[in-house]
Amino acid sequence: MPLDLPPEAKTTGNADTAQNLATLNEVGLVLSSTLELRDIFARIMRVIGERLQMHRGTLVLLDESTGRLRTEAAVGLSAEDVERNRFALGEGVTGAVVATGRARVIADMRTEPDFLNKTHRMDVSGDDVVSFFCIPIRIEGRVAGALSIDKIFTNESQLDSDRRFLEIITAFLSQAIQINRMVMRQKEELLEENAQLRAQVRDRFRFENIIGDSPAMHDVFSVVGQVANSRATVLLLGETGTGKEMIAKAIHYNSPRKDKPFIRVNCGALTGTLLESELFGHVKGSFTGAIKDKMGRFEAADGGTIFLDEIGTMEPVLQVKLLRVLQEREFERVGDTAVVKVDVRVIAATNVDLQEEVAKNQFREDLFYRLNVVSIYLPPLRNRREDIPRLIDYFLDKYNAMNGRQLRKINREMLNVLMRYPWPGNVRELENAIERAVVLSNAEEFVEELLPLSVRMFAQQRRTSPTSESIESLTRRLSDQAISEYEMREGEIYQLVIDQIEYALIDRALDRCGNVKTKAADFLGINRNTLNKKVKDLGIETTD
Repeated sequence: MPLDLPPEAKTTGNADTAQNLATLNEVGLVLSSTLELRDIFARIMRVIGERLQMHRGTLVLLDESTGRLRTEAAVGLSAEDVERNRFALGEGVTGAVVATGRARVIADMRTEPDFLNKTHRMDVSGDDVVSFFCIPIRIEGRVAGALSIDKIFTNESQLDSDRRFLEIITAFLSQAIQINRMVMRQKEELLEENAQLRAQVRDRFRFENIIGDSPAMHDVFSVVGQVANSRATVLLLGETGTGKEMIAKAIHYNSPRKDKPFIRVNCGALTGTLLESELFGHVKGSFTGAIKDKMGRFEAADGGTIFLDEIGTMEPVLQVKLLRVLQEREFERVGDTAVVKVDVRVIAATNVDLQEEVAKNQFREDLFYRLNVVSIYLPPLRNRREDIPRLIDYFLDKYNAMNGRQLRKINREMLNVLMRYPWPGNVRELENAIERAVVLSNAEEFVEELLPLSVRMFAQQRRTSPTSESIESLTRRLSDQAISEYEMREGEIYQLVIDQIEYALIDRALDRCGNVKTKAADFLGINRNTLNKKVKDLGIETTD
């Protein structure tokens, strides 16, 4: 390739091989430390700037959709210069290099008529001669852009040495651009996939997609619909398995925060320092096992929602820190003094009576009132029995699809059993029962043998007429049956038998007393509140 040399170029120079190798090693370290193209270019230019005494450097890439060249990264140029540094393919020296794929080395830019000087490269004070290098960048055999630099001219031999060195640098840049483009494509694909998944999640937790046509659930939906668009802290109340996490997600995904994180923390799973670290993070060395800094869940949920499940189990020391977050929107990591500020909506849930815990001095009263801005009570399944058939259909569809089964047909008697069973574990217990039935099924018919033992025992007890079996014989039959069940896990027999006996005893007492609970409680010798709780827990039908 011919060099455009000024008349005064008479001296020669030799490349310092050792220095070149050291510089290339530094360039390799830069490429291995980051994937950000502008950062790579800036750092490489700083490295070779010392080697070549470079004034300015630019990386231009071809936009194939427009056919024009744009400056992707630059060193030594102002923002205005970068904006001006745009070329059509074939325009000026840079455009010609990209169009032809042939490098240009101009010893004196003042002598080159094709040089457009868009970035004022020739505006150098004094008598210094400025040389210009423009080297094409090839990716997969195609010219994708060009690297250009300018520097004070020294001699002809140095120009040739610098050109060869820059060609090696462009090979490195070519690889970096390829990797950057590949990563960007993967990132775009992941972002698109993430957006699709978020859309699916939002669709799943739309209010109309949550199963619940009972009046009790309509009341829940009404409050959730009103509170979702607010910033208010929400306290979800209800027994285990009633769907508190599902409602928390419905609030989040129907709120302005729906595109931000939803973070769940089970406060009952960890205690003490571990829970504090989980919530607020820690710094390295703050406690045994803290081998590095860790971001807490509150910080991770910034801009979104944090769901604190089983809030009633939180220790008093942590209750103080949580109160501060609710009041001031700030906290410190464990072992740190720096204040971290966050914008997080808090949704808490509990299956215990927090007011009772406050009365026992086991839960802070001020924290209770901070959490209880809006409270939503989720009814147990036994109080929304009309929702059970739709829930059964939903879980059958879900687990049939997951397990390749066709369990579909439920006769009226079987449905009645599932409708009348008290479901102490609520929707979660129903879901587990349906999943078990699907996994064990071999046909379309939903038979009683597919149900868990507790539900089968309930069904058999209901089929036994109270007048045809004494309490004594019922006790013997139920205990023998429970002990003989091979799949029964140790530790569950006692409660199952007791529940069935209590059911039969209370049902018969109510029948004897004309279904009047006060009389039945007196007859049995128990408090009416105790009787009411048993009636509710066991799913006994009454008219009183």
